[in-house]
Amino acid sequence: MTVTNAGRTDLPTVDDDSRVYWDAYRDREFLIARCGACERVHHYPRPQCPFCWSEDVSPTRASGDATLYTYSIVHMNDLAPFRDQLPYVAAVVELAEGPRVMTQVVGCSPEQLRIGMALTVDFEVRTEDITAPVFRPAG
Repeated sequence: MTVTNAGRTDLPTVDDDSRVYWDAYRDREFLIARCGACERVHHYPRPQCPFCWSEDVSPTRASGDATLYTYSIVHMNDLAPFRDQLPYVAAVVELAEGPRVMTQVVGCSPEQLRIGMALTVDFEVRTEDITAPVFRPAG
């Protein structure tokens, strides 16, 4: 069963392949996907390994540790609910396990951001059903 979020552009579509990950985020556990054939990890979760195309993919717990790879401070976005969050930091972080993840950085001013800074996962409740992983400065 696929759950779409009725016109909300800030929410994911949760389907059978991604539900276990969204359920884990709601429980404040950060999961990524591991391929049983080539043993590589990837994120975003999908049913086939992007490296070897195996379908032997399963969720695995990630440390939640990351470094800031790149970011942009968003000052203008007229779409609801983003306009109420301005400015916000859209970022790509590199997980300790290797994959890069698109996310938001929270918990610090944009002026404090530095490429390579240590981050840790946190979770923001968006709706009753959706909790999203975000990252904040470590320590």
